[in-house]
Amino acid sequence: MPILLTRTVGFHAIHRYYRPEWTAEQNRARFGWTSDAPGHPHDYTCAVTVSGVPDADTGMIIDLPALDRLLAERVVVPLDGKHINLDIPEFAYGRALPSCEALAQYLFARIGPGLPPGVTLVRVRVAEDLTLHADCEG
Repeated sequence: MPILLTRTVGFHAIHRYYRPEWTAEQNRARFGWTSDAPGHPHDYTCAVTVSGVPDADTGMIIDLPALDRLLAERVVVPLDGKHINLDIPEFAYGRALPSCEALAQYLFARIGPGLPPGVTLVRVRVAEDLTLHADCEG
């Protein structure tokens, strides 16, 4: 019987909602203070849910140190301490806005291919704070 397992990691990053093709007034009208330079910080959390059949010897669906290494490599190291708009090409000004929704999709696409055979990525949840999160499910 498949089991779901969720591991949560955190990272601190800055982002800004800003469309360079719009005027400052248009950006302010659409995004409010979140369009102000240089951006604003969040202590993000990223909860990754995987599914698999428990190993007969360990009762686990994935080796936790391996999952932790994958999340460090594909979530924490690339994002922690970064300005998402300036440091992540997919979120450069004029490309995708670095919303929770977009970050969840971005991370889902990067985490899944690193999982071992027999383990499936079910969900990536990105939260900016306790009041706002987005889920990307496969």
